[in-house]
Amino acid sequence: MAGRRRRLAALTLAALALVGCTSSVPRGVATPTATATATAPAPGATWPLTGVPVEDAEERPAVAVKIDNTAMARPQTGLGEADVVWEEMVEGGITRFNAVFHSRLPEVVGPVRSVRPMDAGIVAPLGGPQVISGGQPLFLDSVRDAGVQLVSHDAGDAGFFRSPDRRAPHNLYGRLPELLSQAEATEPPPGQFSFAADGEEATAATTGEPATALRLSFPQTSPGWTWDADAGHWLRDEAGEPATSADGDVLGADNVVVLRVEVVASEGHDQSGDAVPETVMTGTGEALVASGGHVVPATWSKAALGEPVALGTAAGDGVLLAPGTTWVELVPVDRGGVEIEH
Repeated sequence: MAGRRRRLAALTLAALALVGCTSSVPRGVATPTATATATAPAPGATWPLTGVPVEDAEERPAVAVKIDNTAMARPQTGLGEADVVWEEMVEGGITRFNAVFHSRLPEVVGPVRSVRPMDAGIVAPLGGPQVISGGQPLFLDSVRDAGVQLVSHDAGDAGFFRSPDRRAPHNLYGRLPELLSQAEATEPPPGQFSFAADGEEATAATTGEPATALRLSFPQTSPGWTWDADAGHWLRDEAGEPATSADGDVLGADNVVVLRVEVVASEGHDQSGDAVPETVMTGTGEALVASGGHVVPATWSKAALGEPVALGTAAGDGVLLAPGTTWVELVPVDRGGVEIEH
């Protein structure tokens, strides 16, 4: 039935039968061990973070950039060209992005914001640098301790600038090629997810249910994803309003992966004295994978900060994503929700 909604929270692990574009530049700038393993076909070379075929790819590391997601920061620049975007809850129940760039490198990205402790579990498996505005010393130390190189505006690293179009702290941008040139790593990132040969062979498309939209809820924000059959991917909205890039294009993704996660109080505090929330990046939990206009319930597992997330079905099989971009939604188990529209 059109409009019918099903809450992911109602699913239990025992019941899981199923289981770009160049962005505009702001004014004033001269331009547990995982048990589920998917076996994806390997007809030729592909970009490791998207599974998209490539010939003679440039050997370079991935670079992750913390990007603002407040109303004052939208529309963001360069976000639509990321291979993978992670959405995490921060202070006040709003969210922030950690965008990973590898196959495409926009000239400018931002607004750039500060590091959080869960960024270690996102970036450590990639082997490349994390670009940030700065951060609390204990958070900086925790991410460095995970083996992550930090490229920081507050530390005086090159490649950052302030846009006159916005007010601080929502006006810090980075020139991505210059930021990437400071990377200590030289190798491409290892694959983080498994990909099918094409979208029709993705696990959600072959074993999932048709879906028209996903509605997510965090304490103070409610993003959504709507399947656009003509465009061939999911289109993002912020509380029902299209989420656009700085050049006016609606942000989209070929895969949306929802991980239900535990969020705890970190040892850091915000300006009001409240504890900064920290997403627990290791362990296991329920998941939902959306590809090709279909959704399939899944599980996620991650044994250590330096290991990628593994996605599995209730039958213990690995999940194959559609080749292309992926957004990972870290939705709190106790303070968030997911609804599927069919």
